[in-house]
Amino acid sequence: MSARVLPQTEILVVGGGPAGSTSAALLAAQGFEVTLLERDCFPRYHIGESLLPSLLPILDLLGAREAVEEQGFVHKSGAYYDWGGQQWSLRFGRLDQAGYSFQVVRSAFDQVLLQHARSRGVQVWEGTTVRGISFEQGRAARAGFVSGDGGSGTISFRHLVDCSGRAGLLASRQLRTRRFHDVFRNVATWGYWRRAARVQQAPEGAICIFSLPDHGWFWAIPLHDQTVSVGLVTDKRSFAAARRELGSVEAVYAACLGDAPALARMLGDAERVGGLRTESDYSYVADRFCGPGYYLAGDAACFLDPLLSTGVHLAMYSGLLAAASIAAVHRGEVDEGDARAFYQTAYQHAYERLLILVGAFYDIHHGRDAYFRHAQQLSHRDQQGLRLHESFLHIISGIEDLHDAQHSPVDVLFDRLQTPLHGRPPTGLGGHGTSLMTPWPTTPTHAAAGHYLTLEPHLGLRRAP
Repeated sequence: MSARVLPQTEILVVGGGPAGSTSAALLAAQGFEVTLLERDCFPRYHIGESLLPSLLPILDLLGAREAVEEQGFVHKSGAYYDWGGQQWSLRFGRLDQAGYSFQVVRSAFDQVLLQHARSRGVQVWEGTTVRGISFEQGRAARAGFVSGDGGSGTISFRHLVDCSGRAGLLASRQLRTRRFHDVFRNVATWGYWRRAARVQQAPEGAICIFSLPDHGWFWAIPLHDQTVSVGLVTDKRSFAAARRELGSVEAVYAACLGDAPALARMLGDAERVGGLRTESDYSYVADRFCGPGYYLAGDAACFLDPLLSTGVHLAMYSGLLAAASIAAVHRGEVDEGDARAFYQTAYQHAYERLLILVGAFYDIHHGRDAYFRHAQQLSHRDQQGLRLHESFLHIISGIEDLHDAQHSPVDVLFDRLQTPLHGRPPTGLGGHGTSLMTPWPTTPTHAAAGHYLTLEPHLGLRRAP
């Protein structure tokens, strides 16, 4: 095994997924020296195929929207819900000017973003695994790595963006600051189907969500390769009990399909292609999203139940925030402490409001005896750690229809989630639109920790007056 030292870099990005490619491309486009180390060789498989319209302005900022459009991904114009005994839909065109997002094959989408980062001047090393980060006087300073050819080495840096995903280079493996949400210990099992029928009531290209009577829900996502991704999400305890009773993951998946008649009709003439995949315990958060010399972005910092399709949104949004924070420090616009405070506050608020919405959505079924329906509430421990009361007020102030909620905001939110809009086709908010995302902190009004994003003449931070 040969040892080598890569040249020192200003900014090291670990991981080439959406968070890593976004932060790296934005920084390199401003003339910073950026090196990206990616464990896999792209293209590589990844779940998380349904995207939100909130990504379109980030793609525009990157200059990558045209390259994504050229892939021919399904345009996602909304979402359809068969949830808790009601059927309703959301059409993105009624929420903002974007009007659509994408249903993507992640191997292709992620490769487009990584190639775009490379075209912006990022030094990309694929097939390179970062083994650990060395700290000097409490600050992240060097990374040890192993390459696919068996070689090893180190690289020093001024700033690190950890986009290592669920593997969690810093939060999970070194600092051990990651904690799982007790109430979102779920299991996802999914496969791909051909010749699935379309739900006629659903918007074009929509993700379809089907709740189960007492043990979870399914997603159905149409993809441009003529397959439909169909995944089961259920709590870990129910899944384990069903697997013991029925004998296999395949049997659990099949039995749950039988409990979702609308989805079963959709798949009546379809056939599954390949086997099933399973992931568990995927909802977690790090105690801190940044520290001296480093930022955690995307899944390396946190991940949430997939109900609202927020994974890629949080990844690219945090990549943007990290890039702005680092660029501002490098240019002397703010000191490092202020930049980290901005990043922590802005990213945490985005995550917390989505956490609240997921909990609210599950709690629509409050009062039923089934574990999945009433246990998906935020635990007292989670409330203490994430300031959820403050976050809920943030959500309320960010949703147009809820500005006048004065006395019972929780009830108002549940009502909006469940009730069709007056005088329109059965349409509900459901937590899927960009108006439910945290607004970009690009004005003093939306400043985080006393600072806000600047996009012109360059990406950075400015102190609010």
